[in-house]
Amino acid sequence: MIHPIPSGTRDVLPDEMRELRAIEAALRRVFDEAGYGEVATPALEYEAVLARGGAKMPPAYRVADDHGNVLALRTDMTVPIARVASTRYAAAEPPLRFCYVANAYRQVRPHRGQMREFLQAGVELIGSPTPTGTTEVLEVLARAVEATGIDDFRIGLGSASIVPALLDQAGVGAEDRARILHELVGRDYVGLEREVSRLGLDERIAAIPLLRGGPEVLARLPGEAGSRLGEAIEALAPDVRERVILDLGLASDLGYYTGAIFQIYVPGLGQPLGVGGRYDELLGNFGRPLPAVGFALNVDRLHEALAR
Repeated sequence: MIHPIPSGTRDVLPDEMRELRAIEAALRRVFDEAGYGEVATPALEYEAVLARGGAKMPPAYRVADDHGNVLALRTDMTVPIARVASTRYAAAEPPLRFCYVANAYRQVRPHRGQMREFLQAGVELIGSPTPTGTTEVLEVLARAVEATGIDDFRIGLGSASIVPALLDQAGVGAEDRARILHELVGRDYVGLEREVSRLGLDERIAAIPLLRGGPEVLARLPGEAGSRLGEAIEALAPDVRERVILDLGLASDLGYYTGAIFQIYVPGLGQPLGVGGRYDELLGNFGRPLPAVGFALNVDRLHEALAR
């Protein structure tokens, strides 16, 4: 007799659980040494509260409580921690440093082998502007991955603000803007070029996401975007700086990123180990406008990378 479990979920048995717990312990040690305090939030939140985060992905599961309120399982920990920082720490002097190890839940495409429920570990640094905060979080990220035993990873670094800024300067309407950003998030650069050509926009909008390499690519960026990224990279410890690859095509379907955005790669794994970035406007949606930056590592992918 087969007793199924929901698609995108799995059972974790003792041997694997011991290995996962060892990874979590290594990450927690790094977070603690860097001064980040661990928090836990409810897996279920009011859907209207989660919607303040501006994430464009719908929740994986919705339920109604006994009062008729719609609840949803969190899609990540950034929005709940923004809520905590704005309410429970409304009068606390920034910067605030939080870390977590918690499950998140997302919708997935059918038959793709993607997980609806997955374990994340990460940090959120609230109240520290760029480049200082970005540099700190990138260094904590590198130390955390190293602590698990992975030593051949790279950090792809880009910016979520460059293309939107050019679209604002060009006065692109909401519908056309959504189309262009959709192509960018999906890394469909042919579609991106088609949309830019159709609207008669500056060719840089299609060319910038193709830029990859070392610090020399920053000279080709408009405005102050290149200088802010350059300052963050220059302030990194040399061993961390060596791991950074500029990738200006990085984008995310999490709608709250506003500046530097990054992903962590390891050879042989088709998905990033984790993602992160600046979200300087998110806290304002909860009543306490503060700059912020953080990252989330996928613990299961860390485990897979170690097993390989």
